[in-house]
Amino acid sequence: MESEIKRLAGKGKGLALAAALLGWMFDGMEMGVFSMVGRPAVKDLLHTTDESEIGLWFGVITAGFLVGAATGGVLFGWLGDRIGRVRAMTLSVLTYSLFTGAGGLAAEAWQLGALRFVAALGMGGEWSLGVALVMEIWPNRSRAFMAGLIGAAGNVGYMLVGVIGLTFVAIQQALRDALAALGLAQETIQWLTANEGWRIVMMVCIVPALLTFFIRLFVPESGRWQVEKARGTTSGWATRDLLGVVLGVLGPAAIIFLWASDGPPGVQFTLPLRIGGTLLGLAVAAVGYTFPLVRYLQRQSTNGPEAERWQPVLGRMLLAACLSGVALLGTWGSTQWAPAWADKLTGDPSRNAKEWTQIALAIGAVIGTIAAALVGDWWGRRKTYALLCIASLVSVLLLFQTNDHYGPAFVVSAVLAGGFTASFYGWLPLYLPELFATRFRATGQGFGYNFGRILAAVGALQTGVLFKVDIHLGSLSLPAGHASACTIMGLIYVVGVFLIWLAPETRGKPLPE
Repeated sequence: MESEIKRLAGKGKGLALAAALLGWMFDGMEMGVFSMVGRPAVKDLLHTTDESEIGLWFGVITAGFLVGAATGGVLFGWLGDRIGRVRAMTLSVLTYSLFTGAGGLAAEAWQLGALRFVAALGMGGEWSLGVALVMEIWPNRSRAFMAGLIGAAGNVGYMLVGVIGLTFVAIQQALRDALAALGLAQETIQWLTANEGWRIVMMVCIVPALLTFFIRLFVPESGRWQVEKARGTTSGWATRDLLGVVLGVLGPAAIIFLWASDGPPGVQFTLPLRIGGTLLGLAVAAVGYTFPLVRYLQRQSTNGPEAERWQPVLGRMLLAACLSGVALLGTWGSTQWAPAWADKLTGDPSRNAKEWTQIALAIGAVIGTIAAALVGDWWGRRKTYALLCIASLVSVLLLFQTNDHYGPAFVVSAVLAGGFTASFYGWLPLYLPELFATRFRATGQGFGYNFGRILAAVGALQTGVLFKVDIHLGSLSLPAGHASACTIMGLIYVVGVFLIWLAPETRGKPLPE
């Protein structure tokens, strides 16, 4: 079997890597687009300048996006284990491209939120499928560098969004003239280019759909998956089990409703009710999202003692979700708000503060992801994760507590914060594939990475809520606003420092068969 895997893996390694890197790059672009255009988009759709209302809707749409990514990680991961990494990856790229582009046509804030949710299904799936494909095709000695490239590619896409934003600012008038030359009415041109042209920026994100043709025509399937298919293990996945995922979505949907509204008439959502509802919602999501893999493992069992094997796998999935959740909550609860904060600090869109901030974050992230993967391979998975948590907390404090205006110091702080807080996205693709066997790797790591997005969704909602209140921690008082809210959310890294020691050390071990 090992010789067969090596023979199949030797075919088209470069093409598989190129497809996955492009998929992650465009994934990062589509993910980062809302960080840059979300504030003007919500402002335009709500027809308001009320910062608290804008911040709330920004948080709700972001939370919905994160829940969609968590759901997509399981759905497309399941599909990748069932029909193959390449075919499922084609569908995931097509999904996030078409629905991100369609966001530019939204007429209401809730429509934009719904389209971002569906687009996120594909984004969550692309991560788990691309990681599985590359890690299975490339040899064990290359895993650290491959993991670093995975994280770097996504952040190159994130940087590309900033470049697109700068380019749009520079060519606005030329673009209006070009649209007029095409015969579009002035009313339509104004609709497309108003509020910093957020609609056009989102529509540009449909371009990655072209990548699907390259993937289907040229990219080889994972040799490890083909061996599992020949053994018949891929047929054990049942479509009916996906009903658990559908029901699982109700949990995070209820969480968003609890935190985003004051409650229906005659009902007051108190803090204890919201906390209890959040815990219940997370439990519903965890049970629903893990249901397909648990049922698969139970069907694969052939005798009594083996029937318990799903329990350690489930434990690893939940632990992976918590480790990913720390990283994702830290990012989405703090540094993802930096571009919008920079825009607010300047109050002048012509200074391109949010675009340069996004580029600064991405530059740091590209360096951080590659470095984190290489350090993790050299120093060990657990010690590296703990170090990244400490460095991330310090960088968040530096960004949000030492800057009160936009300038060179702000940009340098953004590079550091982007580098450390995004470094986990080089560490996670190195570590998570090492926790799961080939026959359920895409589903297992898809849940492990993307379920953390639900935890991040809760955090994104809290950030929006914290914008509106003064924060008092003993003798320390922090005024309401971006800086205080993002600082508080950055404290999640303290949890990660202790949590990682519950995880197994996998340094030096081959990828599980």
